[in-house]
Amino acid sequence: MDVVRADVLDRLERFYDAVPRDAARAEEYGPLVLFVRDGDGWPFYARPRRDATEPPSLADVTAVRARQRELGLPEAFEWVHEVTPDLLAVARSAGLSVLEAPLMVLDPANLPDPATLSDVPVRVLDPAAPGFPADVAVRRAVAAVGFANGGTTRGDAGPADRDAAIARLDVAALEEEAVRIGDGRRISVLAEAPEQGALASGMAMRVDDVAEIAGVATLPAARRRGLGAAVTATLAHRLRAAGTDLVFLSAGSEEIARVYLRVGFRRVGTACIAEPAAVLV
Repeated sequence: MDVVRADVLDRLERFYDAVPRDAARAEEYGPLVLFVRDGDGWPFYARPRRDATEPPSLADVTAVRARQRELGLPEAFEWVHEVTPDLLAVARSAGLSVLEAPLMVLDPANLPDPATLSDVPVRVLDPAAPGFPADVAVRRAVAAVGFANGGTTRGDAGPADRDAAIARLDVAALEEEAVRIGDGRRISVLAEAPEQGALASGMAMRVDDVAEIAGVATLPAARRRGLGAAVTATLAHRLRAAGTDLVFLSAGSEEIARVYLRVGFRRVGTACIAEPAAVLV
């Protein structure tokens, strides 16, 4: 592994470890750490400890899964394969399904103008705007519909499904996102058409000079219009303008990764997400 790539992966490890710590307590199980949220909100995951000297064993994974079940948490693990390569085989031997997602970082020199990617404008959510709480709910509703209908293929789900999804959203998660946007740790955006409203959305989480773009989703009825690329480029531009030095994301598939290549991202590794086979689809 070259020095530059090793430095990037080390910075990503610091980011992954830092993100949950202001909202969760850390429980250590050998070389694994389980982040347990105090109170309501989106549950976190287990991942390798940054200071671990040995790779996680089957017994370590089994112990964490037992604790997750005890707490009523998803049995979820996340790691970067190039940093902890032995965990892939261990997770599979434990009966977990592993998504191997392309891990990509932004090359700022290749970041396009969002206006060249789609004819639908993208708006950054403003916490001072009167409609801000509703905007946050719409952002998450678009993501809920988009991820429930994965991939890039067009489908029937559209604005009506988005509006119906709002009533099913986790209120604590909405409140947390609003707080994070207000204090600058998160940026959320909506791609909106005049008559149909929000068709795509995305967000970014920031810790110091590193940020992850996540939750980029498009309503199936609005796909193949460049909306995901425009949302991603808008977030990347805003992050760079705020002084973010390293911008990265994980693509859900090789097909989705091709969208991000258009926006100036290049692959540096593989982000692994493991869950029980009956859960991961």
